[in-house]
Amino acid sequence: MKRRHLLVSAGAAATLTACSADPPAATTEFRWKLVTAWQANFPGLAAGAKQLADAIGRASGGRLTIETFAGNELIAPFEVFDAVSRGSVEMGHSAAYFWKNKHPAMPFFCTVPFGLNAQEMNAWLYHGGGLELWRELYAGFNLVPFPAGNTGVQMAGWFNREITSVDDLKGLKMRIPGLGGEVMTRLGSQAVNLPGVEIAAAMRAGIIDACEWMNPWNDLAFGLFDVAKYCYAPGWQEPGQTIECMINRDAYAALPQDLQAIVEQCCRAINADLLAEYTAENQRAMRTLIDEHQVEFRRLPDSVLSALRNASESVLTDLAGDNGFARRVLASYRGFRDQSRAWHALSELPYYQARE
Repeated sequence: MKRRHLLVSAGAAATLTACSADPPAATTEFRWKLVTAWQANFPGLAAGAKQLADAIGRASGGRLTIETFAGNELIAPFEVFDAVSRGSVEMGHSAAYFWKNKHPAMPFFCTVPFGLNAQEMNAWLYHGGGLELWRELYAGFNLVPFPAGNTGVQMAGWFNREITSVDDLKGLKMRIPGLGGEVMTRLGSQAVNLPGVEIAAAMRAGIIDACEWMNPWNDLAFGLFDVAKYCYAPGWQEPGQTIECMINRDAYAALPQDLQAIVEQCCRAINADLLAEYTAENQRAMRTLIDEHQVEFRRLPDSVLSALRNASESVLTDLAGDNGFARRVLASYRGFRDQSRAWHALSELPYYQARE
């Protein structure tokens, strides 16, 4: 318990560099707004934001209450970062790779192709220096970030034709944004960026030949089984998407230290719970897709995965470029990934093989 108390105190202190000499009284109440990048009723993510806000309200005894807003209810999804940064609202719930135009290091704090899975991502953030780097980056934008969930390994995507070799990717029109889209482009595909609600219609109209969205739980909700027969794995492009809670730095500094600790610990709790929820719901959704909709889940051929992996490493190197901070993050990320891979070769992988 002493160790836990020290961890909570140290975490809150490290997050904040400038505290008021006269902190607010314990009876002071705070009313915040939280804006998200998710549409209302988005399975997992929209609910996760609401759960976080409710948890903070309960844990604080009502001293810090947070009203949540879905994307476009108060702020457009891709304006969340700027709104929280300038203090128009106190909190945001989104994904750091949305903000690559702000700084090339942003995607590393969400997910990158052939990067860390959820277990490894949490280890890097909490115990491998990742969170310190993330907060160093966001401090320049007047923000304090917290991990607030993970969707786990996603699917490689839905395809209206079989993928047997790298040649099948050439000329393929695929809805795949971000770094994954850059990788596919290097292998001859045409990457298309579409909002999730437009994917199924674009597949039906032949505008795209394939799409990646998330994983069985969310893919089932969006009806992607109606527009493609084959669902391929693994999700090389998003192996462990960390969801972020970002807080305006000035608003966070105005909280007394006990409320800061409550915010941090509630984020930790939701971070773990959202991954658990996705793990449970994906299992159920997978059975529904197979049993009721006759979806064929397939593994991408090794030759295709090898080509994707090589292209991904090139994309990550180019992403960091000559930016000193991005190169620091890339070195930390790759170093932790290599260590984790060596350990899991002795632990997780042999266990899965033995269990099967």
